[in-house]
Amino acid sequence: QHGAVLLEGPRLIRDALEAGAAPRTLFFSALEQLEALPQARLKGANLVKVKFEDIKSWSDLVAPQGLLGIFSKPDYDKMAYPAAQLSSSLPMVLICDNIRDPGNLGTILRSAAGAGCEKVLLTKGCVDAWEPKVLRAGMGAHFRVPIIANLDWESVPEKLPVGTRVCVADNRDGSARTEPELAAGSAGSNTAAPSAPKPQPRARPSAGEDRQGLELAARRYHESWARAPVAVVVGGETQGVSAGALRLAASSGGSRLVIPVAPGVDSLNSAIAAGILLFEGKRQLGQGHRQGEGQQVPAVG
Repeated sequence: QHGAVLLEGPRLIRDALEAGAAPRTLFFSALEQLEALPQARLKGANLVKVKFEDIKSWSDLVAPQGLLGIFSKPDYDKMAYPAAQLSSSLPMVLICDNIRDPGNLGTILRSAAGAGCEKVLLTKGCVDAWEPKVLRAGMGAHFRVPIIANLDWESVPEKLPVGTRVCVADNRDGSARTEPELAAGSAGSNTAAPSAPKPQPRARPSAGEDRQGLELAARRYHESWARAPVAVVVGGETQGVSAGALRLAASSGGSRLVIPVAPGVDSLNSAIAAGILLFEGKRQLGQGHRQGEGQQVPAVG
């Protein structure tokens, strides 16, 4: 409500300062903690020395570290992301659709930064990316990859590179036949996949269900789908991906990405699914670059 975020611990605060986030007030219990921070970034901040017991009473961490900061809510347009992160980023965007669990969103953001995503888009309905639990689970990812929040589906395409193919993580109707394996030599063909089951008749969609989404082609996650530029949509566990995500995927020539699971298991945790798909996308984009397909993508080590 006041345009501020609360950061705790030397690592997170240092990452924020180095990325250009503006500190308002820093509470510290030992001078050494303050001296370990980039001093030039502390200009204009209110520095307050307090007892460790005070910080411990304010903190919701099991083991407080004696350093707590109030920062202005960062603007991704004004952030200075690490040069190493920018130089290794891939033409891959993550779109979070109704991710409401703070721990899941933080873990997803951490995976997005680790995989080298160009940016992360959050649709309306996602938990606030700057909530303390999300920040802790993100482990500094907020200051390594641009995060654009509170988007409706009509404005999402404006935040994507021209020609982006949008794919959605969706195990719904998992009995449907997936697209056949691509020819040998294409990205992902070196991973053996279970033989595709026989096509099953589709259930009649219920009232309000998106028929276009039901007709969206499905691929197993290790088949070739990551061609620059690409975006991946991950939805929350309760509702999955929305009709808006399916429509955008269909209009961009994208597909549903299916991660096969054991019989009787409905789905994976959204953070686990995001990690699998993002690092598979990283592998495929890097493989395409090494094979000389003309994609201007950094090679993946």
